[in-house]
Amino acid sequence: MMRRPSPAKVTLAAERIGQHVVTWRRLLGLTAETVAQRAGISAPTLRKLEHGDPTVTLETYLNVLRALGRLDEAVVALDPYETELGRARADQVLARRVRR
Repeated sequence: MMRRPSPAKVTLAAERIGQHVVTWRRLLGLTAETVAQRAGISAPTLRKLEHGDPTVTLETYLNVLRALGRLDEAVVALDPYETELGRARADQVLARRVRR
């Protein structure tokens, strides 16, 4: 089965995330080998992530973010309750739990 190519926006986002990972790694004074070891991945896999390969698994991204100390911030960045829209719509859209 052939894999479909990633949409351009996904490829661009993967490249930007990869660049951010490289920048964080350098700001922290860490080598690629150190980050790969801390993340439990191989150096070639980290290289793929840093070069924006969108086929790198979510688990790999999360382990690299953990190794860089940025995992919690990434989770908060996606939390809908951290946005005005998410907080405003939560009461309207999300079902309330009814206790018996």
